[in-house]
Amino acid sequence: MILQEKILTGMLLLLGVCLYADTALAARHVADETSHTTVNVETATASEGTTLAVQPQAEGTTRVVEAGTTTAHHVSHVRRRPVSHTMHQWPVESRDQGGTLLFSDSPEYVAHDGILYQDVVSGDARVLYYHLNNQQTDKKVAVVLESVEEGFTSVRITRGGYGLPSDDYLAVGKAAQMMYYGQEMSGHLYMVKNSRRLLDQTMDKTILHPGQLVCGVYDFTTNHPVRVTVVMYPANVDLFVFLQSARVQPKDEMRLRGTFKNMDRVLTGTRPYDPAHDGMVYIPLADNVHDLYRTGIDATDGSAVTDYGNYGINYYLRLPVVGEGGAVKYFLNPLGGVYAGAMTVALNGGHRDMLQTPFGRTFFGDATPPETESVQKAREAGLYILTKDAELADLGTYDADDEVEFEFSPPGASNLPANVIMMPAE
Repeated sequence: MILQEKILTGMLLLLGVCLYADTALAARHVADETSHTTVNVETATASEGTTLAVQPQAEGTTRVVEAGTTTAHHVSHVRRRPVSHTMHQWPVESRDQGGTLLFSDSPEYVAHDGILYQDVVSGDARVLYYHLNNQQTDKKVAVVLESVEEGFTSVRITRGGYGLPSDDYLAVGKAAQMMYYGQEMSGHLYMVKNSRRLLDQTMDKTILHPGQLVCGVYDFTTNHPVRVTVVMYPANVDLFVFLQSARVQPKDEMRLRGTFKNMDRVLTGTRPYDPAHDGMVYIPLADNVHDLYRTGIDATDGSAVTDYGNYGINYYLRLPVVGEGGAVKYFLNPLGGVYAGAMTVALNGGHRDMLQTPFGRTFFGDATPPETESVQKAREAGLYILTKDAELADLGTYDADDEVEFEFSPPGASNLPANVIMMPAE
């Protein structure tokens, strides 16, 4: 996976903010003043993912220019108020919990067939694999479960998704997250000792042509220990015959594979956010300064490893808001470069809705230059300026009395870190 910590520029907002709106999803956008018919001077919401450049004009009007065109619309009756685009970091408490993450991304460019990662887990678990066929012939990648104890072993698959093989790596990573977050998956596997089963039967039917990447993530729970094996093998051979002589492949220089305890991270605001008084704030994700990378063990050789980027970790963001403070807008702001993924949002403990990040195109984050060293240091110290170049994915606008929970995980092929931004809706 790509991980760059060169980030966005740091200058005051001059012309406005480019937004990508996820309007096709069920996340609620409240209050008419944030709809498509009214535009605030500091933000714009674009239907069907269209990018809008917002240019403040005379008092009470805004010139809205559709990206890629010369079309301009003057929107009257715009509420204009003095707003600082300087944000401060919002304090959160971090708690790790949940089952075991198995992460397989090394070697990322697989030059030889064999076992890419392997370990034994029990209880709740998640496996994330991300591998590219760096050979001259067709291959397959599969996750195999093997019962290792006497008696009857039951494996219940609770969630899963994959991106079909492609040389568009960002699209593969995003597709895996959209399937994982966007649809329910359920299934049961039953095994006796030493029996082997595919985690998903589609794996043995999915072919990676040379140069193609595949990515998948699955959650499952088992009542007894099972050995989990991620393997690349020739497309024209029997998987279980191949496994009889398959060897563990050495990891590459990135060493992005391992077993990590506590596969979920909960971030909770230490105090309620009041949009009327707190202004614009941000929560850093996977920056290894405020939100540290997870450490674990490579079970194939016993070495200590780091999950650079926290790939495979599910974040649950719980950010309480003062009930009388008004509606709040939320955005995802990538800082490390190109980004393509998905998230979920749940209101008041109800159904989770998927949010594409961004909506309307595969990726974003490519249009912003890196920030200066001084701006980066200021951001890491808790001060960040939302610039005219900032690219934002709209996560929705919600009433202050709604209990909002976002679910986030760093997507394969995307760059980190990222910010979640909160701001007053009016």
